Amino acid sequence: MKSDQIKRKECVILLHGLARTSRSMLGMDQALKKTGYQTYNCNYPSTRQPVELLSETFIPKAIEYCLEHYQPEHIHFVTHSMGGILIRCYLAKEKFDSLGRVVMLAPPNAGSELVDRLSRFQLFGLINGPAGKQLGTDADSLPKSLGPVDYDVGIIAGNKSFNLLSSAFIPGEDDGKVSTHSAKVQGMTDFIVLPHSHTFIMNRPAVIDQTLSFLDTGHFQH
Repeated sequence: MKSDQIKRKECVILLHGLARTSRSMLGMDQALKKTGYQTYNCNYPSTRQPVELLSETFIPKAIEYCLEHYQPEHIHFVTHSMGGILIRCYLAKEKFDSLGRVVMLAPPNAGSELVDRLSRFQLFGLINGPAGKQLGTDADSLPKSLGPVDYDVGIIAGNKSFNLLSSAFIPGEDDGKVSTHSAKVQGMTDFIVLPHSHTFIMNRPAVIDQTLSFLDTGHFQH
């Protein structure tokens, strides 16, 4: 069936991760469009501003774009890594009637032990900017301050790492940057672990299929 025959009155906003661009979400974007979703693949300067400022600047613009161009019944979100913290930050303060479901891919919902280790070095700050330094695991870190979620959230964590040095700093299973345990958040609707690494998890066919499943049904295929 052609995508124009199954056009949905639903829009999906995609939020990429730290030190990435919207290009990293193109595969997911195309898959969503093929199944009839309208999309807005948000590009934001992830290494230039703190998470709070990025969240309050770019997410409202994305929502406004969807409402203006598509008049959707629901607006969903698919996020990678720090993109999940952006939407949590926004929804901790703002709610809107058309909010649908949220799929987070490899989110540092409890922070990342890798940030704990590396943020003390100047080079880390130069590469990752102020937002990167906010993603640690201490009690005062931004992810820890956001509290439980009270909307439909499905989380896909990875447990395959190609960086043994990074993984040595992360307890338990991890994807090279975030532990599977740290991907969880209180109040989440569903959670699944797939054998993929942090950097490219959003491009994997199984991850795309599971994302579509959650957006369609509110749960993953276990």
